[in-house]
Amino acid sequence: MSKKNIAVVMGGYSDEYKVSLKSGQLIFDSLDREIYNVYKVVILKDEWYFLDENENKKPINKADFSANLGNGESLKFDACFNIIHGTPGENGILQAYWDAVGQKYTGCDFYQSALTFNKKDTLAVLSKYGIPSAKSIYLRKGEDISDDKIVEELGLPLFVKPNQSGSSLGISKVKEKSELKNALEVAYKEDDEILIESALNGTEVSVGVLDYKGEVIVLGITEIIPDKEFFDYEAKYEGASQEITPARIDEETTKKVEEISIKAYKSLGMSGFSRSEFIIVDGIPYLLEMNTNPGFSPASILPQQAKIYGISIKDLCGSEVEKALKK
Repeated sequence: MSKKNIAVVMGGYSDEYKVSLKSGQLIFDSLDREIYNVYKVVILKDEWYFLDENENKKPINKADFSANLGNGESLKFDACFNIIHGTPGENGILQAYWDAVGQKYTGCDFYQSALTFNKKDTLAVLSKYGIPSAKSIYLRKGEDISDDKIVEELGLPLFVKPNQSGSSLGISKVKEKSELKNALEVAYKEDDEILIESALNGTEVSVGVLDYKGEVIVLGITEIIPDKEFFDYEAKYEGASQEITPARIDEETTKKVEEISIKAYKSLGMSGFSRSEFIIVDGIPYLLEMNTNPGFSPASILPQQAKIYGISIKDLCGSEVEKALKK
């Protein structure tokens, strides 16, 4: 049986591209070379390219997502392992393009990607399934609302976050009304829509969920203890947090978190990797957001959870590729 050509697609158009390159490297290193020919493809704002075995760049032909190898030769991929965090790989743009050119890929479809990248819409849809979230105010750039009204509705402290952004970019914790103006400016630099949420005082957990060998499973529940005010970019990627797996929560709460995480995953028609963030208050898990292409560098939460669950990175990644090939 001939080996399948698999492209590990990494990079992206946001500041998250650095994390994506690390995630891509781990997947590239982990995929079974006895079954697959594995290649690297990098997608950046100004160029899309294939890297050969000597790390030489070759252009990607966007007409069919093949690699131009020169001398009239091109390489087609049987499947793409999508590990781009943020746009265009986590918000549906890349998936819609791949659907249009007939390219198979890992993870969820363009609709689920676009929906989950929009925090407001995700929470609105999941509220219909009885999944609780923090009280919030949604604003578009140019809309006016007084600081007094925000504080009156949500109280202090509160969080200001871009509606569509990953890796906690642009998020601020506001403790005083005077800090609101700056927090809004920071969030609007990342997105034209923002979400202002009341702060929930409880235990923060990050839950890995995926469909593995025909079953939706919770890979693990990780307790997050940021060294700073909250789980921001530095806490996520530069070690400024404690991550405890499994989380130090009782059996009953563990069961609740697992059930609600699987319910959210299934309700959205998800597939592939996902990581959902919750704050547990008085035993009730409140959903903050769902990531459909979470970090997958060696320091990331999902690989940590897989190790404790007992699934190797090779098997985890191989399972994703096999699902993509059957699409």
